[in-house]
Amino acid sequence: MLPIDEFFKNVLYDHKLGYYTSRLPFGEKGDFITSPKISYLFSEMIAIWMVSTWELFGKPKNFNIVELGPGDGSLTNVLLKSFLKFPEFNSIKKIFLYEKSVYLKKIQKKNIPNKKVNWINNYNVIKKGPVVFFGNEFFDALPIKQFKRKMNSILEKNYTLDKNYKIKEVFNKASKTDIRMLKSFKSLKKLNFIELPKFGFQELEKIIKKISELKGCVLMIDYGYLKSINENTLQSVIKHKKNNLLDNLGKADITAHVNFDLLNEFFLKNGLKVNNVVTQKEFLENMGIVERAKIVAKKMKFSEQSDLYFRIKRLLSPSSMGDLFKVILAYKFNKNNFAGFK
Repeated sequence: MLPIDEFFKNVLYDHKLGYYTSRLPFGEKGDFITSPKISYLFSEMIAIWMVSTWELFGKPKNFNIVELGPGDGSLTNVLLKSFLKFPEFNSIKKIFLYEKSVYLKKIQKKNIPNKKVNWINNYNVIKKGPVVFFGNEFFDALPIKQFKRKMNSILEKNYTLDKNYKIKEVFNKASKTDIRMLKSFKSLKKLNFIELPKFGFQELEKIIKKISELKGCVLMIDYGYLKSINENTLQSVIKHKKNNLLDNLGKADITAHVNFDLLNEFFLKNGLKVNNVVTQKEFLENMGIVERAKIVAKKMKFSEQSDLYFRIKRLLSPSSMGDLFKVILAYKFNKNNFAGFK
């Protein structure tokens, strides 16, 4: 019997058979598509945000960028290209890619022809700050725990095998440690069904430690909700279509919606300041993506313009990714006027 976060950790990250360790899930030929693959303008906006953050920090001589879960390297490549337009910044910045999958690391190394990019398994190599962490659809891919309140008890969902070796779910009394953690968050207090990103919090604790030590921030873009909800948000996708959660294990993507209310509370509890959570639409528009698209479109044929605007619409439309995706920024710094957050 396994808690569901342990179960899905094996399914997604097992060294030989895990979903993220044995296949390339991104793009039209994969199972899902991310913003950097939809339009390079998304990555350009992140590049501009990085440069403006460096300026906000007072143009320090050391400036570290860590991309969390860099996928196939698409975003990093656009960052590298964009940074060439800012020579002073480009000469001092250091880029680190935090990737746990050996398989994806190989693909990234093949796709990113830049020898100055460093792959890391932990943040100990970063000695001088500040440091900026960036994750696009990083947090949703980390396994979560699920609990329910019954009378005065808190029960955790586990998976076990029945007599016919089929997976079934069972609820058992939660551990005292987990109960303590659940009770410590105001945003979870009134819920009868609770999702807790315990693995995610462990990852964030390492990031927060480094930010607290060297100053800096973490910018995360992910799909999720602003206020805590009583819902099971675990979902599975294969070839861009919904998949039954327990079918095609190791061959389908499994994610959960991010609770930004809880994330906000977690950052504050751990000594970081947090800017208001904004939607992806607001953030990208504040960064000037529409103006940039108009400039780029001038040099294009009509068919290319149509494709460009179709892709931008996908990123910004409330019915597509525009409102579903949220942007959160947590930081250790005395100013709060970061670009993208009005």
